[in-house]
Amino acid sequence: MTELVSHPAHPPLAVRSVEARIIGHDAQWLRARWKIMGAGKLVVPPFAGKGRADGLWQTTCFELFLQHGDGPGYTEINLSPSERWNVYDFTARREGMAERPMPREPECTIRQGTDMAIFDAAIPAAGLPLAPWRCGFTAVIEEQGGHKSYWALAHCSDAPDFHDPACFTATIAAPTAP
Repeated sequence: MTELVSHPAHPPLAVRSVEARIIGHDAQWLRARWKIMGAGKLVVPPFAGKGRADGLWQTTCFELFLQHGDGPGYTEINLSPSERWNVYDFTARREGMAERPMPREPECTIRQGTDMAIFDAAIPAAGLPLAPWRCGFTAVIEEQGGHKSYWALAHCSDAPDFHDPACFTATIAAPTAP
């Protein structure tokens, strides 16, 4: 697991840590997991059914940014515990946004205990750009009372900006053969 850091201008209340990692990557699926410790006051959006949606970042959601090669373009994957999702391509930092076609919907589940929550996502590999990637794991965590914290591998500015390529510090290799 890779530990994410909360943005210093938006510290969490009860959440102690957020970790993320790739738990599987083959020709069919890219599987990612986020683990939240101190999740007793975590706000989990209610089930909304599968489907694309915008604005998922306005409450608890999990994101993965993938950048292939050295170019400015990248893909943003937004995943919600409500099972809503979206995938966008950008031509450069926050420019040229377009919904990326996906061959099928991602699969998402959340398991929550008294202190820990696990969010798992399986994203169809056929809908993603070719690996290897520079990657940014992120999370927006909402706690009771509407308090939000913003988690990423790195924060490089005074305000949270998950689109900053300097935050894409992890690497993901090409998928393994079946």
